Amino acid sequence: MDKYYFRSDPQLNNALEKVNHLINQRIIVNNHDLQAALKQMASKGGKYLRPAFCLTFARLGGHDNWNGEQLIKVASSLEILHMATLIHDDVIDDSPERRGELSIQEAFGKDTAVYSGDLLFTVFFELLVETMSDSPYLAVNAQSMRKILAGELGQMDKRFQQQSLIEYYRNINGKTATLFSLAAQEGAYFGGADQKTVHLAKHIGQNIGITFQILDDILDYDISGHLNKPILEDLSTGVYSLPLLLVLKDHQDEFNQYLNKKREMTYKDTLEVQKMVNKYGGVEKAHELAGKFTNKALQLIDELPSSSTQKLLRKVTKQLLDRSM
Repeated sequence: MDKYYFRSDPQLNNALEKVNHLINQRIIVNNHDLQAALKQMASKGGKYLRPAFCLTFARLGGHDNWNGEQLIKVASSLEILHMATLIHDDVIDDSPERRGELSIQEAFGKDTAVYSGDLLFTVFFELLVETMSDSPYLAVNAQSMRKILAGELGQMDKRFQQQSLIEYYRNINGKTATLFSLAAQEGAYFGGADQKTVHLAKHIGQNIGITFQILDDILDYDISGHLNKPILEDLSTGVYSLPLLLVLKDHQDEFNQYLNKKREMTYKDTLEVQKMVNKYGGVEKAHELAGKFTNKALQLIDELPSSSTQKLLRKVTKQLLDRSM
């Protein structure tokens, strides 16, 4: 578990350890391959950003229960849902790697990967029933899952096609920003914050999530060669993300000599596309747009009551914009 963004907060780190422990408790299953796959996914866990944001926003309620059993379960449900979607995404994309390691589907096969994702969804539903069956957030979670799926379907429909920026934003708002928004909103709500704060949390999370996805798309065109993700994987699977979209229209013929090959594009072809995206400023322009969404999140954070939690949110939001990992 990489707690890089929140490492300056010991209390929050302790709460995230509880999240990690609960997740490992809940993914025990009587099947060797399935258990091994789930343990691999949990042990190679990412930055725990979604549960971290959930618990941070829970502090805004001003109560001591922000790291109590209910909110640890809520935070865990967010990471479990995230893990399930990642596993299924890797199956769909036939991705060989995840977080610098072999993906579940590559290491254990597609059957085990699909069942692993399915099992995580069942754990997610169990945690919802245990924590929010008498609240409106059971419905909010159902709506959020639909938005995530809509974003993924929108992206799938545009494989190997040039999409408009509106379509791009709609898709990333669904497949990525929805879960960040849910994390922030749920944390504030179950932490006992007032209605205005819950509303602000929802939109702060949304803007942070959009920024996060844009930056992830930028990393696909990174030319430094030191990143912990498969470079140009989106491009090779027909997903044309923001850095490419921003320069594609003005240089259509140059790009089409490679993009028209679709699945027949070689690795050398993708490197040429990467070079052109950088040459024409696609990465720089995408970073500028990420900055705008970051600034919007910061403006909304400034509307929160002044506190150490508000300061932490500002700090982490700025760090996300500068991430290179």
